[in-house]
Amino acid sequence: MKVLVVGANGQIGKHLVSFIKESEGLEARAMIRKEEQAPFFEKLGAETAIVDLEDDVEPIAKAAEGVDAIVFTAGSGPHTGKDKTILIDLDGAVKTIEAAKVAGVKRFIMISSFDTSREAIQAAPSSFAPYVAAKHYADEWLKGTDLDYTIIHPGALTNDEGTGQIKTHQESEIREVPREDVAKVIVASLENDATIGKAFQVVTGDVPINEAVNMLS
Repeated sequence: MKVLVVGANGQIGKHLVSFIKESEGLEARAMIRKEEQAPFFEKLGAETAIVDLEDDVEPIAKAAEGVDAIVFTAGSGPHTGKDKTILIDLDGAVKTIEAAKVAGVKRFIMISSFDTSREAIQAAPSSFAPYVAAKHYADEWLKGTDLDYTIIHPGALTNDEGTGQIKTHQESEIREVPREDVAKVIVASLENDATIGKAFQVVTGDVPINEAVNMLS
């Protein structure tokens, strides 16, 4: 399975490409925005495609040619304005979904926010609400397609070393999860068709990742 990682230069994306390269049966194509980001992935032996998510659908679709799955890990980041949140986290996600259709790629994994319900938008601080709203509508757009989707809702992301153990059922309060473990959950989801059509939250827990993902079936 060849996987296009959108937002590969992000922290989850870099972990994900590394884990894909270490796995059996998976190959990575890293979609990045700048030429100078390529050496990191070239050293891993991964293909690269240079595409700006603020471009149109066609360049994204071209990057997706010949792949079997797409993982959307891109994000505008905490230090950009509401405009970038709309352009990357909403419009960029929707364009990637549409690009998957154009390229004939059925498998699509979306990395979302912990809670993207309407209630979460209303409850979010004013500075965070645009991000939650963007993720909400991107998730809903994906659910409305006939793609074989999985939506992963990670808890509060940290750069701690992964524990390899998670919890996947719904949480009343957000808890932390290392980005490294989120990347491993993505790999496990790619390898397990039982995650198709599923949306689930991920926080640090006491169940090994593969076992927790198998329990979603």
